[in-house]
Amino acid sequence: MIEVKFYDEMEDYLLKFAVIISKTNGKWIFCKHKDRETFEVPGGHREAGETILETAKRELNEETGAKDFDIKPVCVYSVKGKTRVSEEDTAESYGMLFVANVFSFENLHSEIEKIIVCDKLIDNWTYPLIQPKLIQEAQNRGCLP
Repeated sequence: MIEVKFYDEMEDYLLKFAVIISKTNGKWIFCKHKDRETFEVPGGHREAGETILETAKRELNEETGAKDFDIKPVCVYSVKGKTRVSEEDTAESYGMLFVANVFSFENLHSEIEKIIVCDKLIDNWTYPLIQPKLIQEAQNRGCLP
């Protein structure tokens, strides 16, 4: 079982990844990884020496080709349970949720095969027990562009 929680603040050193709910011209942006048949919200792990905002900006660019964009933090979230990142049921990992409005793109240069831009949320999620909850929380907080 996967449990997702939301927090207004968290110790910075606990933030291991960033997820960026993204739109362009009012439409949703989703990524398809080369090794998967599903779609996901852009995001990824924090690298040594990065701030969590730098992680979010880098991941958004790498996974969507976003070149010019506004990005804002929404909240901290945690995931507890077995995931691709954690094999333990009791492990709780923390990340920062962001929203972005993308104005222009460049070519993709990462493990992402393609992006899709659509009017509605997708059905074919890579993380169906996590990412729809993140989107709902951003909507509840009035943070989506």
